[in-house]
Amino acid sequence: MRTHESFKPQRLAVLVMLALSGCALGPTGDAPAVPQPSHYAVEPTPDTIGPDGARQQFVLGQRAVPQWWQAYASPELSAWVDEALKHNHSLAQAERSLAGAKEQLRGQINESLWPTIDAVGQTSRQRALGLPTMGPPTNLYNVFSGEISASYTFDLFGVERYANSALAAQVDAQSYQFDAARRTLAANVVITAVNAASLRAQVMHTERLVALADTDAEELQRRAAIGAVPADDVLAAQANAQSLRASLPGLKSQWQAMRHALAVLMGRTPDAAPGDLDIAALRLPEHVPLSVPSDLLRQRPDILAADAALKVAAAQEALATAEMFPSLSINASFGQSGFSWPKATGAAGAVWGIGASITQPIFHGGALRARRRAAQEAYLASEDNYQQTVLNAFQNVADSLVALTHDADALQAASAARGHSEQTWRNAQRRTALGAVPPSTARAGERQYLNARLGEIRATATRLADTATLFQAMGVSIDAPEGAVQEKR
Repeated sequence: MRTHESFKPQRLAVLVMLALSGCALGPTGDAPAVPQPSHYAVEPTPDTIGPDGARQQFVLGQRAVPQWWQAYASPELSAWVDEALKHNHSLAQAERSLAGAKEQLRGQINESLWPTIDAVGQTSRQRALGLPTMGPPTNLYNVFSGEISASYTFDLFGVERYANSALAAQVDAQSYQFDAARRTLAANVVITAVNAASLRAQVMHTERLVALADTDAEELQRRAAIGAVPADDVLAAQANAQSLRASLPGLKSQWQAMRHALAVLMGRTPDAAPGDLDIAALRLPEHVPLSVPSDLLRQRPDILAADAALKVAAAQEALATAEMFPSLSINASFGQSGFSWPKATGAAGAVWGIGASITQPIFHGGALRARRRAAQEAYLASEDNYQQTVLNAFQNVADSLVALTHDADALQAASAARGHSEQTWRNAQRRTALGAVPPSTARAGERQYLNARLGEIRATATRLADTATLFQAMGVSIDAPEGAVQEKR
């Protein structure tokens, strides 16, 4: 039940009965209804994409396994992901923060359920002024006291209960955010390793292209020396060789940066970066689980975190409403007190007190009502945030599926171009060996092949990385590696 009317004293009895019967003073916090698409993207996703030998099958309705990176069939890659999950310091920081939040929740709940009991001991020496006409002008005396006090506030309208619910939902949201951080870390390790392997292969092939361009320039220079070719051809060949050479530093810089990033993700220093994978040895995951939209709502951490935030807002609105109603507290104390230690510890020094208080807010300048209206608006904002988070999740999956579909087409075209250019190069090699064509023809064929191979390498890396992105978009929680916390102590 959601209340929208301001508190009126004549309705106190009814509200007390509602509170004691467990009726909520705010919204339930249930997630609002969201549209369920028939398929993620504008066009239905095909069941299978890619040519023979590089096919991927989307299995609709199947839940992805937590250790999805093992589908790449690379023991080194799997070991790197496990190491990152154990030793990444940002992840460890998030885990410690989550553990601290759970302890805060435990402390707040215990404090609200049980009375507080405190012991106080005090001793002092004081000088007090007396009246000039009565007694000495000043008094010097000692005070010894010891006291045990207890107090308890009855949660009549759920102030403490709603505060506990809000904090518990905040801890849940933080827990889901931690799961999202784990998923992101695993995906980043895979994507970074794939990109590093791709850049390494690109550097190697570009170095070969530079060597071929230098050979062409040297040959043309020798021919120009005897007048067989014009000098402009030599200058053009030299410019081409230098242009290719100029592209190498950038590639190498990107390659090393990827290696450094991978080392830091794994909790290492950059100089301890692992070696590179062979991109040709990485297996493209053949079966990619594809959750239906209704399952996605229950497994993506960002959606679950938005749902938890909605429950936080619901509890805070109920809390703001409950604070407008009376609160009842009792307190008691017992101790010993006196002007000397013997009197303070004797029977005559016993002191005690017991009391109860009830507080009903009457006038706070409209602050209580304003806080309640603010909490209502915050709840509505949380509903909008949840719906937008769901739509963003659907878009994330749709974009990943479309990217993979086009990646398969691009890789198929790049592989076909590489195959044709490789065959042309091999034919030129055989003809050069027979003396039918000059060596420059074979080098031209090899250059064409290398350029096509570079395109195939980039397309392969893109497809491998986008597959990891889709696995991440599915939102499956990752099991914690054994010893992940203990090894950080």
